Amino acid sequence: MKKIIAFVILFYSSSHLSAGDDFCSIRNYSFQNGESISYTVFYSVIGLYINAGSANFTTRLENLNNKTTYHVVAVGSSNPSYDWIFKVRDRYESYFDTSNIQPLKFTRNVEEAGHKMNESVIFNQRDNSATTNKGVFKVPGCIQDVLSAIYYARNINFSKYQINDKIPFDMFLEDEVHPLYLRYLGKEVVKTRYGKFNSIKFSPLLVKGTIFAGGEKMTVWVSDDANHVPIRIESPIIIGSIKVDMVQYKNLRSPLSSLIELY
Repeated sequence: MKKIIAFVILFYSSSHLSAGDDFCSIRNYSFQNGESISYTVFYSVIGLYINAGSANFTTRLENLNNKTTYHVVAVGSSNPSYDWIFKVRDRYESYFDTSNIQPLKFTRNVEEAGHKMNESVIFNQRDNSATTNKGVFKVPGCIQDVLSAIYYARNINFSKYQINDKIPFDMFLEDEVHPLYLRYLGKEVVKTRYGKFNSIKFSPLLVKGTIFAGGEKMTVWVSDDANHVPIRIESPIIIGSIKVDMVQYKNLRSPLSSLIELY
């Protein structure tokens, strides 16, 4: 995907993989009502990273059509001093089922380098459909949207996989169903602007867009604890590269036990 705040998991599969029953029955053990996570986006074109923007993800329990849901809001923006290079003002929202992390409603309102887009999707789990302003689309079971997929991925049991295994699921984006995957890369200690962490490492295959060139070039590190918080993301982009670090968090579900040293 071409949006900064969706950096974690927007990617195409080069071969079709299906999300199986194991993934459809995934349950939430990694986040809770009131969680807030903030990131700083660093940009480099000549090897020196500058603070170019920020992103924030918040999670709340809310009712949608008399159903209890997680309402996630993600906002991202470039720093005003760098707007002349590439202005970003993005807002994504997702309402998803608390029992199975399946989306019920998704919206995005984005502005990137003068390009604006508004999108709204209503998901019906009973008949496996997605309704947009362009019509009603058939979708497979266990479908994800941009934001629900991030929180879905945080609940993957990575201990079940070997290095280089692909972990598949499906996403509905821009009126299409995309078969997606994460490639598991193992565990390692990573140093971020926040501190030193034990981490789980994986790589998504990116969709080519206005920012990312596409391909399996992004690397994501999540905390190796019960939260699976994304703590660092690195990727080349069309011009230069970005590095995204978690810099603040509130109300995590479990202790951040992966933190080895605070900087």
